[in-house]
Parts: sequence; structure tokens; C-alpha cells
Amino acid sequence: MSKKHTEIKFEDALEHQLLSSEGGFERGIAAQFDKTRAMDAVVLIDFIKATQEKHWNALQAIHQERVEKVILDDLEKEINAKGLLNVLRHGFKCFGRTLHVAYFTPNNSMNPQTLADYQNNRLTVTRQLHYSEKSPLKSLDTVLSLNGLPVVTIELKNPMSGQTAVQAIQQYKHDRDPHELIFAFKKRALVHFAVDPDQVFMTTRLAGHKTFFLPFNLGNNNGAGNPLASDGSYKTAYLWNEVLPRDSLLDILGRFMHLQETEKKIVTAKGIRTERKETMIFPRYHQLDVVRQLVDDTRNKGTGHNYLIQHSAGSGKSNSIAWLAHRLSVLHDAQDQKIFDSVIVVTDRLVLDQQLQKTIYQFEHKQGVVKKIDEDTKQLVDALASGTPIIITTQQKFPFVAETLEKINKDRENSLQLAIDTHGKRFAVVVDEAHSSQSGENVAELKYVLNKSGIKEAVPVYQAERGQNESEEVIEAMLKRGRQPNLSFFAFTATPKYKTKKLFDTPGKTGESPFHLYSMRQAIEEGFILDVLKNYIHYAAYAKLIQMCEDDPLVKRKRTAKELARFLSLHPTNIEQKTEVIIEHFRTHVRHKIGGKAKAMVVTESRLHAVRYKQAFDKYIKTKGYTDIKSLVAFSGSVDDPKLPGQSFTEVGMNQGIKEKELPDKFASDDYQVLLVAEKYQTGFDQPLLHTMYVDKRLSGIQAVQTLSRLNRTCTGKEDTFILDFVNKAEDIFTSFKPYYEDTPVEPLVDPHHLYELQHNLLEPAVFFEAEIDEFATIYFKPRLKETVHDHGKMNGVLDLAVERFKALPQPEQEDFKSKCVSFRNLYGFLAQIIPYQDSDLEKLYIYLRFLLTKLPRRKADNFISVEDEVNLSYYRLQKISEGQIDLTPKEANPLKAPSDVGTGTPDEEVQLSQLIDLLNERFGTDFTPADQLFFDQISKEAMQDRHLQQAARVNTVDDFKYLFDKAFEGLVIDRMDGNTEIFNKLMRDDDFRALVTDDLLHKVYNALKVNINAKQF
Repeated sequence: MSKKHTEIKFEDALEHQLLSSEGGFERGIAAQFDKTRAMDAVVLIDFIKATQEKHWNALQAIHQERVEKVILDDLEKEINAKGLLNVLRHGFKCFGRTLHVAYFTPNNSMNPQTLADYQNNRLTVTRQLHYSEKSPLKSLDTVLSLNGLPVVTIELKNPMSGQTAVQAIQQYKHDRDPHELIFAFKKRALVHFAVDPDQVFMTTRLAGHKTFFLPFNLGNNNGAGNPLASDGSYKTAYLWNEVLPRDSLLDILGRFMHLQETEKKIVTAKGIRTERKETMIFPRYHQLDVVRQLVDDTRNKGTGHNYLIQHSAGSGKSNSIAWLAHRLSVLHDAQDQKIFDSVIVVTDRLVLDQQLQKTIYQFEHKQGVVKKIDEDTKQLVDALASGTPIIITTQQKFPFVAETLEKINKDRENSLQLAIDTHGKRFAVVVDEAHSSQSGENVAELKYVLNKSGIKEAVPVYQAERGQNESEEVIEAMLKRGRQPNLSFFAFTATPKYKTKKLFDTPGKTGESPFHLYSMRQAIEEGFILDVLKNYIHYAAYAKLIQMCEDDPLVKRKRTAKELARFLSLHPTNIEQKTEVIIEHFRTHVRHKIGGKAKAMVVTESRLHAVRYKQAFDKYIKTKGYTDIKSLVAFSGSVDDPKLPGQSFTEVGMNQGIKEKELPDKFASDDYQVLLVAEKYQTGFDQPLLHTMYVDKRLSGIQAVQTLSRLNRTCTGKEDTFILDFVNKAEDIFTSFKPYYEDTPVEPLVDPHHLYELQHNLLEPAVFFEAEIDEFATIYFKPRLKETVHDHGKMNGVLDLAVERFKALPQPEQEDFKSKCVSFRNLYGFLAQIIPYQDSDLEKLYIYLRFLLTKLPRRKADNFISVEDEVNLSYYRLQKISEGQIDLTPKEANPLKAPSDVGTGTPDEEVQLSQLIDLLNERFGTDFTPADQLFFDQISKEAMQDRHLQQAARVNTVDDFKYLFDKAFEGLVIDRMDGNTEIFNKLMRDDDFRALVTDDLLHKVYNALKVNINAKQF
């Protein structure tokens, strides 16, 4: 019987596909492999002879029969110095002549010679290659070589004969000596695959037992692994069908792989040492797939399309952007016409600037391909005017391009005038973080700068079609909002908003946006990020407020409720108890993690909260005498604490002079363990040592995902994360995270006609009239050369007419009108980017309302009672409510909601202060009656009179005192059971309630006894 289930049959299948016409390989001869040089010198020399005959003949004339050895020796020296990848791309020098060992895909087909050179590449597949002189019996299952130089090794395993890719990985780690030349980092094989019929893993560096393999799988149902093969074959057949065939492998070697160099400064006793690390980057499957899909779709469809790439943290987004930007900058269509004149990368990340420049330099090997705009708008103008292939900038610079261009040309002669000519030009815009940069007027200005000629050419067409005598400036302002036929947007984000998915709507494989998805779920399951919700604890604060004032004033419900909640959150008892929990939890459960380098972040409600927390942290640490924990605080500006009149607090001052720019590096050092933040470092902060987060702030939606995801970065020794949340419940966090765990669902697009309904409703109250809108627009859109010193006053005069009419409206009608103004402004700014309204009346109304809203008076502040003088905190206790994992796999995500008519709010109703206090106490779980409070007060009083407890408090810590108090407590409760049977029964039946009450009274009695003891001593 034939052994169809063995590993050799698996090797046969891979080899058969690569040797086919689709694979493009030829069979290698194992016996020709030179173990000393770790290459097939016969194939290599034949390639040089065939493709560079003149160089070969010249060198042969000099070196005669030694020519092959001379060439191979020089090749090895160059590889040892620069690495194989560099030599493959750029060749090597041999006695003044540059010899090439490979030719890569040309960007276009206009040069027949480059195409012929490319076709002359010889790719070979060699099975059971004996590679070692030291261990001649050892062999590799499969080696792929380019012109005799080994570039890929593959170990295949077959579960049917008892082994999987896991055994292949172990074989690479323990049975493949990294000192063997074929495995030498950078010098020979560039990537190593461990393969079975179900999964693929890869690494670019063998390092014995420290070798780290990455998954190289398609993903299955938005998670890890691979789906069933559509043809009923191997799940991993994509490796030899899509990735390793001739054209694909050459494309990866020529346009994807690169050497990434990073530097890390380490503080030592002798000073600062710089540690440099090199990593050979081979694209992960989703990176390879997204770049190729975007390139193919753009080549087929041309410009004018918006693509959304929803890639999770841990996806390697920076490399994906660098590869995509480079490919788009050299992309040609079927007619060999360059598709984009320039690629604009919009980002706020300095790291991406540097990485993109270094990566693309390895591909192009020439300066000037990438221009970073890091000084002023003049740089951007120069780069656009000179046609720089790739420009890295922020979006905020585009509104100042026209003004900057005017200033530059002011003192120049006509022949030296600088111009940005967009006529017939096409641009790709790659957006690093989609939802942070595609709103407001900046994106409209970007579109205008990059398609000024096209927009100006469209103005007379619009006027002819509409038969209107509208000004060119109004029409230009309207046209620049929509999609531009010469621009394509490629937007990356892990957390798309509703508007993001609707703006970047080119459909992907599912027929809807996003165009490409690498989900949070897959990134977690593949181990590229950590599951931050795996260890989640929720603490709740149980508290009771009591009213101090004798009268019961009427107060504004919403505002006073917020003030009461703020009073509780800022109360010293609240912050001090949470500080104790945080510090003791960190020292007990966190400090030893990541080899003793684990760090934590405390997310606070406001800047004042951050100040109070910092003070509480420093006080508690000093009181306890702890030397193993120090904190830093991060907040903007200066903070005035009403409890300390005349004092202001700044981040630098509270951090003992550490400057704002220095803070990330200081926090990364061994000197500091905890970072207290208020609206800083909650997005974009990348600190892999961040292990635990203490949350004392309400979080929801994208903010919750982005904040908690600061913990998900991986590093050596980091195996888990931890969240202790004082505010948010597990079900609320689930609701926030679930839409971003896999594909993000959204509601259908809002009805486009809704804008016209809003327009009609805004004109109904007669606060303003169409003639006033036209008059304002005439002044606002007046050409720069026709502007006068009186224009600003006239614009204010027109708006003031509406402001006075608005003031005459009753308060409810004012709120309703203002709400509709806000709704129209927001909705038009969004929909005009998607729907070609081409209605100048809507554009003029939008501009008018933008400025009218700035002048409409705000709702008058109501008479307000300061709650701090009216209430007091009579009871407070923190209690753990839940602990465990928040599992995101079950249930469906709720679709992200479309914009609605959300206005400026409804008037605040009046309620009695006592009613609000009762509501807040109910929220915090303390529905004690005065009789209940009296019951506990009497128990406390009797406990304090107990001589045994007095003596115990004198000589014991609170923990030791607890043992005696627990025994005494039961007797005290039983003695008073007739006084309040309801509370007695609750204490006896409800263990949690009993533990809560006992613990509260324990501290109250112990602290009171200690005060009495200390008072008697003095």
C-alpha cells in the first residue's frame, strides 16, 4: 500500500506547485550546493554570464581561470558587510564593475531590457538539502534560492504521521545551528517557515531556544488560524499558491523585506548606553494582502476612491503604511501611465516619519524620495511645487498653503514665482489615524490645495448647468467638500467611528467598508497584543451624604447632581481610600511583574483630581516609608485648587522639575512606577512596560477602547495585564469594546433630505432671512484682493441682526433653535463629503451658521448653591464587586449610531436638595433610614466603652484589633436586636452586607479609640 499520509507527500505537493508554470521555479540540484559558501555557485555564475556578459568578459580577461573565485570572494565580502538583501537589490562591486545577482520587477514595461533582465532570474526549489560540513547528515526539507543564493528555508510537518508545525519550530530552535552559514542572520536565508497542513509560522532570525516565530496565517472568522480551503485541499496552500511563487517572492524581496534598526537608551552606573537592535522584517500575511489588494484595486479603478483599512493595534501599521506609500508612489496603470504624482502621508507620529524614510531608502537607495514637513508650511509648499514623490505632513498645515505661497512670491520676480500646479495631477493621501483627521475645515482645505485646478474648472460648468449667477468663491467652497476625482484616500484606524466608515466606503470582500480588516480578536489570538479585559476588577464606592443646612433649598437638578457627584469624588476620604487600594494592590500584585519592571497608570476624572491624587500618593508613600514606588503626574496647564486659595499646580512643578517632553523617558526608567493622568497619555502612548491601569473616570465608546488599550503592548516577560476600575461596570466596558473586537457595524446612512428639512425649520422662526445669508456670504467669500478694512465690521453687523431676534425668543425656543443650528452645521460638514449636493444655498447657510453660533448668547447661568457648604459625607466604603474576564466573543455588537438632531440640551428643572441627596445615596447603595443610622451609632458607642476593646486598640494594629472586634460585634448586635429587627435580620442573613458594615464600624471604632488614647497621653 502506498504511504499517502506521510510527510514526503506533503513535500511533493509543495514542490509540484512551485515547479508548475504558475509557480515559476525550476528544480535545484542538491549536490551542487557549496556548503562552504552556502550557495549554488554554478547557478549564480551562469546567471551573471547570461545577464552581464560584458562585465564577465572584462573580468575574465583580467583574472583568467580565477575569475569565478574572485567574483564569489568579492560577493561574500559585500554580503558580510552589507547583508544579502542589500546585495540582492543593489549588486556588488568587483574590480570597479557593479555586478547584479538579481533583477526585480520594473515599475513599468517601457524598458524592454529591464523586463528581459527580470525574466532571466532563476528561482530554484531544492528538497532535502544537506547544508552543513560540520553535520553532513542534517538536511532541510525545502530551500528556495534566487540565482543560487538561498533566501527561504521550509520545514514541513504532517499531523497524519504525528507531527505539526510546533515540532518544526522546535526543530529550528534546537536542531538548526544559527552559526551555520545558511542560517546566518542577514547573510543567507532571509526567512524560515514552519509549516503543516493547518498553520504556518515564520521567523527571520534563528537564535537557538530564543528564536521567536510569528504566525503567518490568513485568519479564520476574524480570529487566528486558517479557514477551510475552498478547493478542499490544504488550509495552508496559500503559502505556495500566493506567497512563494516566482513573481510574488521577487516582489516581497524587492519591495517589502527590509532591515529595521531601533535604538534604545539605557541608563547605567557609567552613564547612558545606546543599545542598537536590527530586525529583518518580512511582511505578515495581512500586511502583504492589504498592500497588494489596495494596489490592484487602484490600478484597475484609478483615482477618486476612499479606502478604509481597519487594522488593530499590533498589526504593524507603520510598516503597512510605509510599504503602501512606496508602492503608490511608483504605481503605473495598464497603459504605463503613472497613477499618482505625489503621495501625501498625513500623520502626527514622529516615529512614523523616521521609519518611513529609512524603509523607503532601502528600496530606492536615493535621497529626496521622502520629504518630512516638520518646520512650517513653506516646506509643504516647496514639496508640492517640486513634485516630491512622498510627503509626510500634518493636515493642519494645508489651510495656510495659499497664504504662504502668496508671501513666498511677494518679493520674487515673475520668472522665479513658485506655483503648485494641480492641473492633470493626481494624489494619494494616506491617513495614519482616520477618525482624528477627517473632520472640520482642514480636510476641505487639503482637497482644495490638491485639486485647485479641477475645482476652478468645474465652476463654470456648475454655473452653466444651474443658470445661477453665484460667485465663484461660494461654488469653490462647496465643491471642495465633496470627493475629488484626482484624489484617493487610504485611511488606517483600529477604531472607526460612524462617519469614518461612511466616508471611506470602498467595499472590501464583504461588499461593505472596511476595504480590509485585521481585527482586535485576531491580533489577540495571534499574540501580537494582549487581551486587556482578561483580568478586570470592578470596585464600587458605597457612600452616604447628609444635608447640613436646616432649610431645603430648590436647586437645578442636573448641575447640582454633577456637583454632588464631584463633591464625593474629590472628597479626601474617597481619594485617600482609593490611593491606599491602588498603592497596596500595586505593591502586592503588580510590582514583581515583567521582571520587576511593571508600571501602572491611574486615569483620573479631571486635572484637579490628578492634583489631589498626586498629593495623596506622595503623602501615603511618605507615611508608609515605601521606597519601591514613585509616581509622576500628567496634566495640561495650571490648576487652581479651591481648597488652597492662591496656590497653582503644574505638571512640571509637581514632578520636581521634570519637563513635559522628558516625562515619557523618565517614566520608562526604573525610577518611577505609576503615572497619574488627566486627559493625557490616554491615546497614542506606547509604553510596553505598562501592565496595570486603575480607572477612576467614566469611560465609554472609543474613549474606553483607546484608554484601556494602552495596556495591550507586548514585551519580553509581559504575560498578562490588569484593570482595577472604580467607576465603570463590566457590562459597560463590554458594550464599548464589542463593536471594535471584529468588524465594526454601523447604522445606515442618514437620509440626505434631512438637511433640507433642517434648512426649512431654521428659516421658520424668522431669526434670520435668506437675504442676510446672501449678504454675509458676499462679504465672507470676497476675493482677497478686494477685501477692505470694513468687511469684519459688516459681517458682525449682519450677524447681530439675528442675535437680537434670537434674544427676543422665549428660553425654550432659543434652545430649540440653537440645537437645530448645531445639527445642521455638523450634518452638512459630514454629508457634503459623501453626497454631491452641489447646492450653493446649503453651503452659504453652513458658513453663516458656523459664525452665528459663535455669537449667540449662552444660556444664563442659574443661581447656584455651593454644595460643599450644604452637605457632608457620613459614610464611605470601597468594595470589590466583580472580578474576572470580560469575554468579547458572545453576543452581537450594537451598530454605531448615525448623527442625529442632538442639540445643546434641555432646561434644567428645579428639585429640592434633599431629594437629590436621596437619589445619590440610592445610587451608591446606602438606603439607610435615620433609625438604621441610630442603630449603628449606638453599637459604635457601646463598642468604644468596652474596656477589652480599648486595651486592644492601645497595643494592636487595626488588623490584629479586627480579631477581637469581630467577636464583640456579634454580641453587640444581638443585644440590640429588638431595637431594629429589619436591620438585624439583614446583618444575619446577608454576609456581604454584614462584612461591609463590620469593616466600616471596625475602622470607625478603632480610629476613635486611638484618638482618645492619644488625647489622654497629652
